[in-house]
Amino acid sequence: YTELFYSNVLWPDFSDNDFLNAIIDFQGRERRFGMTQEQIVKA
Repeated sequence: YTELFYSNVLWPDFSDNDFLNAIIDFQGRERRFGMTQEQIVKA
């Protein structure tokens, strides 16, 4: 299992703010681990 983050900012120009935005993106993701929305609600 892996999660990827793509940015239009090239690595040499990647700032602390760009990193923070990546972390916020990861925090906002819904992780289902192969389950459907209905299975998550029942769990």
